[in-house]
Amino acid sequence: MMLRKFWHYGQDVILPTAVFAFMLLAWELAVKAFSVPQYLLPAPSVIYAATVAEGPAVMFHTWATIRTVLAGFLLSVAVSIPLGFTLASSRYASNAIYPLLVLTQAIPKVALAPILVIALGANEMPRIAVTFLVAFFPLVISVATGLMSTPSELIELGRSYRAGRLQEFFRIRIPFAIPFIFSGLKSAITLSVVGAVVGEFVTSDRGLGNLIQTSTAFFQVPLAFGAVTILAILGIVLFQIITAIERVFFPWSIRQQSAGS
Repeated sequence: MMLRKFWHYGQDVILPTAVFAFMLLAWELAVKAFSVPQYLLPAPSVIYAATVAEGPAVMFHTWATIRTVLAGFLLSVAVSIPLGFTLASSRYASNAIYPLLVLTQAIPKVALAPILVIALGANEMPRIAVTFLVAFFPLVISVATGLMSTPSELIELGRSYRAGRLQEFFRIRIPFAIPFIFSGLKSAITLSVVGAVVGEFVTSDRGLGNLIQTSTAFFQVPLAFGAVTILAILGIVLFQIITAIERVFFPWSIRQQSAGS
C-alpha cells in the first residue's frame, strides 16, 4: 500500500529521472564502445570532470547568464502584462498594436542583436534587450487571450449583480485568465534563457554563451557541453519555480488546467 502511494505521488519525478539516467548510461557506454573522439562527442563522465575542473569560471559565467535572464524576464513581465490588459480592454488598441507585435517577432533576434550593440553600447543592455524581445511576445498573447476568453455567462452574471467595469475586470476576467498568464510566464522564462544566450553569442565577455564560444574555439568540447547542460538545468529550474509559485498562490489554477485537459 505504501509503495503504491509512493509511486502515485512520485511517478512524475521517478519516471523522467529513470529515463534520463538510462540515456546517460547508454551515451557513456556507446562513446566508449565506439571510441568516439572527445572533440566530436565527449562522454558524460568527461563532461562532468571538465566542468568541475573549471568550477570557479563556470560559476562566474553561470551567474552572469542568470542576471541577464532575470533582468530580461522581469522587464518582459513589466511590459507584457499591462500591454496584454490594454489589448484585451480595447479593440482599437488591439487593432493598432497587434500588427506591431507580430512585426517584432518577424525580425530574427540574431540579426537585430548587432544593431542593439551599436544603439545601446557594448554592455549588458543589448543582452537584456534581446532577452526581453524573445520573451515578451508569448506572455502578451497569453495575457490577452486569457482575458478575452472569459465565458460570456460569467460576464452576464456579474453585470446582473451590477458589477462595474473595474469589478468585472479584476474579479471575473483576471481570475479566469490566471492559468493563461502562468502559461505565458512559463514560456517567457524558458525563452529568456534562449534570448540571453543569443545576446551573449553576439556581444559578451561573460556568460554561458560566451563560455560555449571560447570553449569550442579552443576545442574544449567537454566544457562546452557542460555549459549547455547548465543552461538546460537553468531553464528547468526556472520553469519549476514559476510552477511552484502557481501551485502555492493559485492552486485552483492547477486544478482548472487538469480539469480542462
